Order: sequence, then C-alpha cells, then structure tokens
Amino acid sequence: DDGPRPGQQVVEVILPTYFMQPTEEEKFYPSAVREICERVLLDELGCKDYFEDNAKEWIINIGNAIKSEVKSLNIPRYKVIVQVTIGQMKDQGVSVASRCLWDITFDNYTAVNFTNASLWANVMVFGVYTD
Repeated sequence: DDGPRPGQQVVEVILPTYFMQPTEEEKFYPSAVREICERVLLDELGCKDYFEDNAKEWIINIGNAIKSEVKSLNIPRYKVIVQVTIGQMKDQGVSVASRCLWDITFDNYTAVNFTNASLWANVMVFGVYTD
C-alpha cells in the first residue's frame, strides 16, 4: 500500500501531549528561586536609602526581574506569582504572611528577606503547577 487513493480523505492521528505532572527537571525548586531573589534584591537595594516615592518603582522592578528570571528556569505549566514588600527601618517589627490553596506534590514557594540600614524587603515567590 503506497498511501491513500486519489480522492480518499486522509485522517491524521495525533497523540495527546497533555502531561499531568512535571518531570524532575521541570519542577519548581525553591533553592534555585531563592538564589535569584537574593541576587536581585542585593543588586536593586544593596546601597539604597528608603525613599517612599521610589519604593513603588523598586517593587515593580524587583518583581518583574525576579519573575522573568524564574520563568527562564525551564518550569513550563507553572504559574509564577511574585509578592514584594518594602518598608522603612524604624524600630518596628513586621510579619508578612500569605495563604494559598495548592497541591503539595508539585506546588512550592520561597521567601527571602533583605535589610540594610534604612529599609527592609520581603519577597515571596510561589510556583503553582497548572495541569
């Protein structure tokens, strides 16, 4: 048989490519994400003094930089959520908390704190697998 006859409809069979779980190389590893967060925070805030008018811009820049680098880690089908908080050091205590409903098998997060003489920052990065 050399293929379809003239005028015969050709039915192409395509196998499903839907994966229910990530491979070991495609998982969200908090240690790799933590390194990215620490580096970005140090680069962006290392020698800066807190100034309220600039804090919003810093938060956006830090969040975007972390998100783009985390997405380059080969973690397809993960939704990456980055939460950045910056405040002034003024002899106060701060707790940053977050709650999320997720699958403990594949979803994960990392949290990084940064302080210098005039400011503190907290970054939380969540990797939620979307199957």
